[in-house]
Amino acid sequence: MTRRAVTQKDDKKRAPSEVPDPSGASSDGRVKPTASADGVEASAPSRWRLPISPLMALLLALFHLASTTLTHYHKLAGAGSIIAGLVIFHRPLGRLLRLYLVDTWRELNREAADERAAAGEGADYDYRVLVVLAVTAVSLTMIEYYGGRNTYHQLVSKYYPVLITHRYYQLSQFLYWSLFRVVAYVVLPWLVVLLMPGERIRDYGISFKGFFSHLWVYGLLYAIIAPALVMVSFTKPFKRTYPFYKLAPRSWFDFGIWELFYGVQFWALEVFFRGFMIHPLKRSLGAYAVFVMAVPYCMIHYNKPLAEVLGAIVAGTVLGTLSLRTRSIWCGVLIHISVAISMDLLSLMQTSGWPGNPRWVN
Repeated sequence: MTRRAVTQKDDKKRAPSEVPDPSGASSDGRVKPTASADGVEASAPSRWRLPISPLMALLLALFHLASTTLTHYHKLAGAGSIIAGLVIFHRPLGRLLRLYLVDTWRELNREAADERAAAGEGADYDYRVLVVLAVTAVSLTMIEYYGGRNTYHQLVSKYYPVLITHRYYQLSQFLYWSLFRVVAYVVLPWLVVLLMPGERIRDYGISFKGFFSHLWVYGLLYAIIAPALVMVSFTKPFKRTYPFYKLAPRSWFDFGIWELFYGVQFWALEVFFRGFMIHPLKRSLGAYAVFVMAVPYCMIHYNKPLAEVLGAIVAGTVLGTLSLRTRSIWCGVLIHISVAISMDLLSLMQTSGWPGNPRWVN
């Protein structure tokens, strides 16, 4: 028998399922996960493709602007318009929710199951869950009892009271407030990570890998949030709350240094909640690690307006999901700082004007 005949015979014996599918689909019809350019797996090439038509996306954007504006002028009417919109647009909204959140949670759960299977014996117990949650409790307790400006004021009053009369004393209070959060949110957790065998800080969402490829997602999120920020800036609770540093309008120096401190504490917050709290929990809890994180994240907003507290639940869930999906916290840091600066500027525009404005009286 010739070699060609043998080859043809072997080809006939080969089952159809054994023939490689160039599309990447498995024998059961499912698309196999593929690696993107930044190394992040996606279940299908359309992971970040809009699942609705451009016209429907435009209608949703217009509805978002209209309901936000109506809510500003009449809260009850605004609430009614939102409920009506959820009914009218339930199908496109459902497709968006399913693609960008629900399907992602399912993928994360599958990845977690694969990681547990690869770990083999002993995978049912992951000491990192205990360590992370214990450190979380300690860090949040430290901030609650020792991370406030009142603690700083008591220390200064006792050991260096002359500082209280300094021009930038209030700004120094926020320096303490910001640096204490760096200690509780970053230094303590990272020390613990370094003490855990086989753990690396860069595996906790700190990598810049894939930052630019997913940057547009956060730009879209900011575009969605921006109209609501503008509308809520007209409300009294918003204007009373922001900026936290009440002397920020005194000068651009005051405003700039304050925003620097503010941004540093947001970086620390993202390192803690979207990095330390969810990445090591993924193997044991899968996507549910995001919801474990969302509970304390919502609670740290309890001293802020109700709308922001409720928004923290949504923001925490979305940013946590994206952090696990992209394995990076940095775009979350970017949008958090961008929103915070926007809120301060919008509040100043509604009250004292730009920093250094003559209308502001010290």
